[in-house]
Amino acid sequence: MKSMEPRNRGRTLDGRWAEQRALRLLQGQGWRCLAQRWRCRYGEIDLLMVKGRSCRMRLLAVEVKARRRLGPDAGGLAAFHHRKRLRLARALACWQADHPWMATAGLEVVLALVPLAPSTRPVRWVMVERLI
Repeated sequence: MKSMEPRNRGRTLDGRWAEQRALRLLQGQGWRCLAQRWRCRYGEIDLLMVKGRSCRMRLLAVEVKARRRLGPDAGGLAAFHHRKRLRLARALACWQADHPWMATAGLEVVLALVPLAPSTRPVRWVMVERLI
């Protein structure tokens, strides 16, 4: 495993905690995890979740953003800029090419804005209409 620089270690741990929080919330709603932090040469998908069976199957790609406090970027929304959207779109295309049996699943993309402690605010879920 790569060692992290001290300044990035806290950010990485916060990000993993936020992913786990989003994962638990989605599992509580009946979603099953297909992959967490799935990587390819184009980028990373934080969470890939599935719900339903056969022809009614839904696939959910989740981009998780963790923030300590609200600021001008609306809790992480501004961090999901065009380059990140493009990377996610390419990573999703790569994942779908590797998993052709999921081609019939309806794909949804959501942004999970996860507030970190000491905040008690709930996770904010934002549906992404278009990646690129």
